[in-house]
Amino acid sequence: MKAREHQDAVERAVGDSIAAAPLQLLPYPHVYVREVFPRDFYGELQRHLPPSDLLMPIQQARGVRGYPQRFVLELTPERLAAVPEPYRRFWSALAGWMLGGAFAQRVLGKFRAFIDARFKGEQPEFGDEALLVNDHTEYSLGPHTDTPSKVVSVLFYLPGDGRLEKHGTSLYVPRKPGFTCEGGPHYLFDGFERVATMPFLPNTMFAFVKTDNSFHGVEPIADAGISRYLLLYDLRVKSRGFRLQPSPHAH
Repeated sequence: MKAREHQDAVERAVGDSIAAAPLQLLPYPHVYVREVFPRDFYGELQRHLPPSDLLMPIQQARGVRGYPQRFVLELTPERLAAVPEPYRRFWSALAGWMLGGAFAQRVLGKFRAFIDARFKGEQPEFGDEALLVNDHTEYSLGPHTDTPSKVVSVLFYLPGDGRLEKHGTSLYVPRKPGFTCEGGPHYLFDGFERVATMPFLPNTMFAFVKTDNSFHGVEPIADAGISRYLLLYDLRVKSRGFRLQPSPHAH
């Protein structure tokens, strides 16, 4: 199979896995997918996880302070150009099918009803981005709903085995009834009840639509020697980008 055909096949397989996943509505719309990538591709991905020293502290990459245990590789041509082979070729190819095209439409389509409700008939333009992330021991992320520009967040968990199962993203409900947040601040854990944690297992994916109650975070990682890889894919409102395509069933 030629390289382009292989990439198209992976894109279709991942999109089909997301489309087939049961949509969970509580505490806010989300999906959790097992075996999201084809198995042979996930093995290839594992072999191409770059060492942490090829990633950049998130403060340096994004100006985000307070998370010294998080390192990222932005999947942009500029950043990938500085990455040595064989990593550059693999991640450039992944970015090629994941960003700015059909994959975005599959993700948007999964949450179409909620996106339509949020924007009340408007047709904003969306843009997407992807980050390879490596978190170390002592990393944590307080409950938050994401920035107002966020539309959908997709987290691909990339461990080699099940030892990090308990370190996935957690879902929270405020202890104060009716409390919501348009987005921005990160809150203390004691103001929220943890209602679920998405298992951080090989070849799984957690995705959710941004709402004013989409509180999520990461419980403090206290275990020694933790190195947690994941791929973040985000869809945001942008002034220039692509629109959600009309439903094929629409009249």
